[in-house]
Amino acid sequence: MALLLTLALHSWRRGRRHDRHALKIHHLLALADQLEADLRHCRSGLLQAHAVMSSNPDLPDAGEAHARQAIDAGLRALLGQRIWIRDRAAQASVEELDRAAAAMTATRDRLEPLLRELGAAQGELDRAMQAQIRREPPAG
Repeated sequence: MALLLTLALHSWRRGRRHDRHALKIHHLLALADQLEADLRHCRSGLLQAHAVMSSNPDLPDAGEAHARQAIDAGLRALLGQRIWIRDRAAQASVEELDRAAAAMTATRDRLEPLLRELGAAQGELDRAMQAQIRREPPAG
């Protein structure tokens, strides 16, 4: 009887460990999706801002090429993380999964103020363009 209880307890613990590991992997994948969405949103905002600025030579250049390179580098690094998740997460320790999740969370935390600034800058660009449109005499 004691042997059956020991086996049942061992099986239960192994199942809980597997469940915890699966939850950590699921969380890691969700973080990767969120980070990718943030990076894509940032790239889209930068492209929109660059389009507005390139249509008005009076507005300063915002270093669009440098910003695009930084975002592309972030997306490449994220792809590396996704490949690691695909190839190694099932065998990774809980600590390794936690470190990967912490790294993605830290990246998202660093991106958040940039996304807020980008939103504010887009608002300013929109207002500047509207003001410019109102000042231009009708063509004809």
